[in-house]
Amino acid sequence: MALAPYRRLFNIPGVPTLLLVGLLARVPATATGMALTLHVAEVMGLRYGPAGVVAMASTIGMAIGSPLAGRFVDRHGLRPVLTVTTVAQAAFWSCAWALPFPALVAAAALAGLLGLPVFSVTRQCLAAMVPVEQRRTGFALDSMLVELSYMAGPALAVAGITTLGSGVTMTVIGVGMSAAGLALIVLNPPVRSAEELAQAGAGKARVPRRQWLTPAFVALLGTAAAATFVLTATELSLVATMNQAGQTAWVGLAVAIWCVFSLIGGFVYGGLSRGLSPLGLIAAMGLATVPVALVGGGWHWLILALLPAGLLCAPSLSATVDALTRWVPSQARGEAMGFHGTALLIGGAASAPIAGAVIDGMGPEWAFVVAGLTGVAMVLVALPFWRRRPAPVTVIAPPAEAADVVDVAEAAEPVAHPVPAVPAAGEAVAATAAASAAVPSPRD
Repeated sequence: MALAPYRRLFNIPGVPTLLLVGLLARVPATATGMALTLHVAEVMGLRYGPAGVVAMASTIGMAIGSPLAGRFVDRHGLRPVLTVTTVAQAAFWSCAWALPFPALVAAAALAGLLGLPVFSVTRQCLAAMVPVEQRRTGFALDSMLVELSYMAGPALAVAGITTLGSGVTMTVIGVGMSAAGLALIVLNPPVRSAEELAQAGAGKARVPRRQWLTPAFVALLGTAAAATFVLTATELSLVATMNQAGQTAWVGLAVAIWCVFSLIGGFVYGGLSRGLSPLGLIAAMGLATVPVALVGGGWHWLILALLPAGLLCAPSLSATVDALTRWVPSQARGEAMGFHGTALLIGGAASAPIAGAVIDGMGPEWAFVVAGLTGVAMVLVALPFWRRRPAPVTVIAPPAEAADVVDVAEAAEPVAHPVPAVPAAGEAVAATAAASAAVPSPRD
């Protein structure tokens, strides 16, 4: 595939710096979940049930906080939000390792609520800095960088806790989160382009939520949740299958290869001349997951069978934001991306217990079937609403401004998947250390 689109992207002033800062900032962010889990389960000796409670508290906080942070960015700009969330993360990670369990649960929920919005902010700023015709390439490259951060962050958390202890590791994560927030504050990339600011009356216009938070938009969020449902259930099924076959030592490598499949798919998708429907991509990913249940033999055959679905991972998630940027005006882009992040979290959170129950009751091969068919079913539910998707949203200026009503230009670019949506090599490394505890197995 031609590299010209990526070369043109790097010629845009500020974009290479934003992508580099986004990559480095996401590494500590992707390490947080693994660090908390291992700290509670292994260091505190409370096993994986209480660790799941801490993870659930953090997830609930993030699900609520993500759209709130996006809304504040839309209204008050980037720096105030980054300042508050950076201070909150520094405070939590500086003392989390020393907190008793009840206090840790409450603090994790608050830290999730005030989470550093590095994923959504990077995408929002990238949309503002990159012309419409180049955004697909920009978001595709960003998705590949997110994959790399997921391959590094959790693995580094595992290595840090097992060698240095949770106190040092969690303090380092806090330093990394603080540095990430400070870097973004100093960089202060634009959240809207000059053209979008001009259309919105120098940023003072507000868009009523009812104009973009429609049934079609909710259906879009449902398709994003469907994607993470399929991915999370697939990852759990993969680990459980290999654990059952006595091949746990190869889990880390298998999931890393799966991440590479997604990298390849994202790279190809970014070079296409036009985007594809997220409904079609997610349905295809679900259908491609079902036949994996029929694969026998060694782990290498299993991971080879995941190739088609793996190639569709990044494009599927990217396409949901492709639609989001076309439907939502720039004045509400931050909040809309926050809702998108919440949908991804909900899909992954709902998938884990369902896949675990199927693995325990019917075997890991059936979890592949349930994952794929559930994704297809959710797409079919969204289809009637999708056909009534909104026209480009109009911007209503406040009375004090000139009463110009301007159509917001469509932006049709994909974006990388956020923290809960990507198969992470580090998560598989943790499963290698305690797969029977972390992932339900038919042998349990």
